[in-house]
Amino acid sequence: MNRLRKIKKIRLHREGTHTLIYTFIGMLAFCLLLHFGLHIRLVTQIATVICIIIYCILLNFFQCPVRLFDGETENVVIAPADGRVVVIEEVEENEFFHDKRIMVSIFMSLWNVHANWFPCDGIVKKVTHNNGRFKAAWLPKASTENERSAILIETPTGVEVLARQIAGAMARRIVTYAKEGEDCFIDEHMGFIKLGSRVDVYLPLDSEILVEMGQKTTGNQTIIAKLK
Repeated sequence: MNRLRKIKKIRLHREGTHTLIYTFIGMLAFCLLLHFGLHIRLVTQIATVICIIIYCILLNFFQCPVRLFDGETENVVIAPADGRVVVIEEVEENEFFHDKRIMVSIFMSLWNVHANWFPCDGIVKKVTHNNGRFKAAWLPKASTENERSAILIETPTGVEVLARQIAGAMARRIVTYAKEGEDCFIDEHMGFIKLGSRVDVYLPLDSEILVEMGQKTTGNQTIIAKLK
Protein backbone atom coordinates (compact mmCIF):
# COMPACT_ATOMS: atom_id res chain seq x y z
CA MET A 1 0.00 0.00 0.00
CA ASN A 2 1.37 3.41 -0.95
CA ARG A 3 2.04 5.84 1.81
CA LEU A 4 -0.39 8.74 2.18
CA ARG A 5 1.05 12.23 2.08
CA LYS A 6 -1.87 13.88 3.80
CA ILE A 7 -2.11 14.26 7.56
CA LYS A 8 -4.43 11.45 8.61
CA LYS A 9 -5.38 12.86 11.99
CA ILE A 10 -4.35 15.41 14.58
CA ARG A 11 -3.91 14.61 18.26
CA LEU A 12 -2.25 16.27 21.23
CA HIS A 13 1.25 15.24 22.20
CA ARG A 14 1.65 13.45 25.53
CA GLU A 15 4.42 15.89 26.47
CA GLY A 16 1.81 18.61 26.79
CA THR A 17 -0.72 16.78 28.98
CA HIS A 18 0.29 18.26 32.34
CA THR A 19 1.02 21.70 30.92
CA LEU A 20 -2.41 21.94 29.27
CA ILE A 21 -4.27 20.68 32.34
CA TYR A 22 -2.50 22.97 34.82
CA THR A 23 -2.71 25.96 32.48
CA PHE A 24 -6.46 25.41 31.99
CA ILE A 25 -7.05 25.19 35.75
CA GLY A 26 -4.95 28.29 36.39
CA MET A 27 -6.66 30.36 33.69
CA LEU A 28 -10.11 29.26 34.81
CA ALA A 29 -9.33 30.19 38.41
CA PHE A 30 -7.93 33.56 37.28
CA CYS A 31 -11.03 34.41 35.22
CA LEU A 32 -13.39 33.35 38.01
CA LEU A 33 -11.43 35.46 40.48
CA LEU A 34 -11.80 38.49 38.23
CA HIS A 35 -15.48 37.82 37.67
CA PHE A 36 -16.43 37.46 41.32
CA GLY A 37 -13.79 39.76 42.77
CA LEU A 38 -13.81 42.84 40.55
CA HIS A 39 -17.35 42.67 39.26
CA ILE A 40 -16.18 44.60 36.19
CA ARG A 41 -17.63 42.81 33.18
CA LEU A 42 -15.41 44.40 30.54
CA VAL A 43 -12.18 43.51 32.36
CA THR A 44 -13.35 39.93 32.83
CA GLN A 45 -14.28 39.62 29.15
CA ILE A 46 -10.93 40.97 27.95
CA ALA A 47 -9.02 38.68 30.33
CA THR A 48 -11.07 35.69 29.19
CA VAL A 49 -10.40 36.41 25.51
CA ILE A 50 -6.64 36.75 26.18
CA CYS A 51 -6.63 33.47 28.11
CA ILE A 52 -8.47 31.69 25.28
CA ILE A 53 -5.98 32.99 22.70
CA ILE A 54 -2.99 31.88 24.81
CA TYR A 55 -4.54 28.47 25.38
CA CYS A 56 -5.20 28.03 21.65
CA ILE A 57 -1.52 28.79 20.99
CA LEU A 58 -0.57 26.09 23.50
CA LEU A 59 -2.94 23.63 21.84
CA ASN A 60 -1.29 24.31 18.49
CA PHE A 61 2.18 24.02 20.05
CA PHE A 62 1.41 20.60 21.53
CA GLN A 63 -0.20 19.14 18.43
CA CYS A 64 1.00 15.68 17.50
CA PRO A 65 0.13 15.24 13.81
CA VAL A 66 0.28 11.71 12.42
CA ARG A 67 2.02 12.07 9.07
CA LEU A 68 3.14 9.53 6.50
CA PHE A 69 5.82 10.41 3.96
CA ASP A 70 4.70 9.88 0.38
CA GLY A 71 7.52 8.45 -1.68
CA GLU A 72 10.68 6.37 -1.60
CA THR A 73 12.80 6.86 1.51
CA GLU A 74 16.09 5.44 0.25
CA ASN A 75 18.86 8.09 0.35
CA VAL A 76 16.28 10.73 1.25
CA VAL A 77 16.62 13.13 4.19
CA ILE A 78 13.44 14.86 5.31
CA ALA A 79 12.85 17.85 7.58
CA PRO A 80 12.78 16.63 11.19
CA ALA A 81 10.58 19.53 12.27
CA ASP A 82 8.07 22.17 11.26
CA GLY A 83 9.74 25.55 10.99
CA ARG A 84 12.02 27.66 8.82
CA VAL A 85 15.48 26.99 7.39
CA VAL A 86 17.90 29.42 9.09
CA VAL A 87 21.28 27.87 8.25
CA ILE A 88 22.72 26.04 5.24
CA GLU A 89 26.48 26.00 5.46
CA GLU A 90 29.62 23.89 5.50
CA VAL A 91 30.85 23.49 9.08
CA GLU A 92 33.44 21.54 11.05
CA GLU A 93 31.59 18.94 13.14
CA ASN A 94 33.88 17.96 16.03
CA GLU A 95 31.68 15.88 18.29
CA PHE A 96 31.18 12.82 16.07
CA PHE A 97 32.69 13.18 12.61
CA HIS A 98 35.71 15.46 13.22
CA ASP A 99 35.51 16.66 9.64
CA LYS A 100 33.47 19.01 7.49
CA ARG A 101 29.74 18.48 6.95
CA ILE A 102 26.84 20.43 5.49
CA MET A 103 24.61 21.68 8.28
CA VAL A 104 20.94 22.42 7.64
CA SER A 105 19.22 24.10 10.59
CA ILE A 106 15.47 24.41 11.08
CA PHE A 107 14.20 26.92 13.63
CA MET A 108 10.88 26.25 15.36
CA SER A 109 8.99 29.27 16.62
CA LEU A 110 6.30 29.30 19.27
CA TRP A 111 3.74 28.92 16.47
CA ASN A 112 5.13 25.63 15.16
CA VAL A 113 4.34 22.07 16.18
CA HIS A 114 7.36 20.98 18.24
CA ALA A 115 7.32 17.23 17.62
CA ASN A 116 10.50 16.00 15.90
CA TRP A 117 10.76 13.20 13.33
CA PHE A 118 13.71 11.02 12.33
CA PRO A 119 15.28 12.63 9.23
CA CYS A 120 16.05 9.29 7.56
CA ASP A 121 15.65 5.54 7.81
CA GLY A 122 18.44 3.59 9.46
CA ILE A 123 19.90 2.41 12.75
CA VAL A 124 20.48 4.69 15.74
CA LYS A 125 24.21 4.36 16.38
CA LYS A 126 24.58 6.82 19.25
CA VAL A 127 22.49 9.17 21.41
CA THR A 128 24.05 11.85 23.62
CA HIS A 129 22.82 14.74 25.77
CA ASN A 130 24.84 17.82 26.71
CA ASN A 131 23.82 20.41 29.26
CA GLY A 132 24.42 24.00 28.26
CA ARG A 133 23.08 27.50 27.98
CA PHE A 134 19.72 28.70 26.71
CA LYS A 135 20.63 31.34 24.14
CA ALA A 136 18.26 32.26 21.32
CA ALA A 137 18.07 29.14 19.14
CA TRP A 138 18.68 30.98 15.85
CA LEU A 139 22.13 32.20 16.94
CA PRO A 140 25.11 30.35 15.37
CA LYS A 141 26.67 29.44 18.74
CA ALA A 142 23.46 27.73 19.87
CA SER A 143 24.57 24.54 18.08
CA THR A 144 27.58 24.13 20.37
CA GLU A 145 26.76 26.11 23.53
CA ASN A 146 23.06 25.46 24.19
CA GLU A 147 21.60 22.41 25.89
CA ARG A 148 21.26 19.76 23.20
CA SER A 149 20.73 16.13 22.32
CA ALA A 150 22.40 14.41 19.36
CA ILE A 151 21.20 11.35 17.45
CA LEU A 152 23.65 9.65 15.07
CA ILE A 153 21.93 7.54 12.41
CA GLU A 154 23.47 5.12 9.93
CA THR A 155 21.34 4.69 6.81
CA PRO A 156 20.84 1.28 5.11
CA THR A 157 23.53 2.30 2.57
CA GLY A 158 26.07 3.06 5.29
CA VAL A 159 25.89 6.88 5.28
CA GLU A 160 25.94 8.56 8.69
CA VAL A 161 23.52 11.44 9.35
CA LEU A 162 23.52 13.44 12.56
CA ALA A 163 20.42 15.17 13.96
CA ARG A 164 20.87 17.55 16.89
CA GLN A 165 17.97 18.87 19.00
CA ILE A 166 18.82 22.27 20.46
CA ALA A 167 17.06 24.12 23.27
CA GLY A 168 16.26 27.80 22.80
CA ALA A 169 16.01 30.84 25.05
CA MET A 170 12.63 29.69 26.37
CA ALA A 171 13.00 25.93 26.00
CA ARG A 172 13.91 24.10 29.19
CA ARG A 173 13.30 20.51 28.25
CA ILE A 174 14.46 18.33 25.37
CA VAL A 175 12.84 14.92 25.07
CA THR A 176 14.58 12.30 22.92
CA TYR A 177 12.88 8.99 22.13
CA ALA A 178 15.72 7.55 20.03
CA LYS A 179 17.53 4.58 21.60
CA GLU A 180 20.95 3.30 20.61
CA GLY A 181 20.84 0.14 18.53
CA GLU A 182 17.22 0.51 17.46
CA ASP A 183 15.95 0.79 13.90
CA CYS A 184 14.46 4.17 13.06
CA PHE A 185 12.14 5.24 10.27
CA ILE A 186 11.14 8.55 8.73
CA ASP A 187 7.51 8.36 9.90
CA GLU A 188 8.47 7.92 13.56
CA HIS A 189 8.85 10.64 16.19
CA MET A 190 12.46 11.24 17.24
CA GLY A 191 11.58 13.49 20.17
CA PHE A 192 10.00 16.74 21.32
CA ILE A 193 11.34 20.15 22.38
CA LYS A 194 9.30 22.50 24.52
CA LEU A 195 9.06 26.14 23.35
CA GLY A 196 11.28 27.92 20.81
CA SER A 197 14.12 25.73 19.60
CA ARG A 198 15.82 24.25 16.51
CA VAL A 199 17.05 21.01 14.95
CA ASP A 200 20.34 20.77 13.06
CA VAL A 201 20.99 18.03 10.49
CA TYR A 202 24.59 17.27 9.47
CA LEU A 203 25.07 15.70 6.04
CA PRO A 204 28.01 14.52 3.90
CA LEU A 205 29.52 17.20 1.68
CA ASP A 206 28.35 15.48 -1.50
CA SER A 207 24.68 15.61 -0.45
CA GLU A 208 22.25 17.34 -2.79
CA ILE A 209 20.56 20.09 -0.75
CA LEU A 210 16.96 20.68 -1.83
CA VAL A 211 15.92 23.56 0.44
CA GLU A 212 16.80 27.25 0.52
CA MET A 213 17.45 29.79 3.25
CA GLY A 214 14.22 31.07 4.77
CA GLN A 215 12.14 28.23 3.32
CA LYS A 216 9.37 26.89 5.51
CA THR A 217 9.47 23.18 6.25
CA THR A 218 6.90 20.60 7.29
CA GLY A 219 8.21 17.83 9.50
CA ASN A 220 8.22 14.39 7.86
CA GLN A 221 7.09 15.94 4.56
CA THR A 222 9.67 18.40 3.19
CA ILE A 223 12.70 16.74 1.57
CA ILE A 224 15.78 18.72 2.62
CA ALA A 225 18.45 16.63 0.87
CA LYS A 226 19.31 13.53 -1.11
CA LEU A 227 22.33 11.41 -0.25
CA LYS A 228 24.73 10.24 -2.94
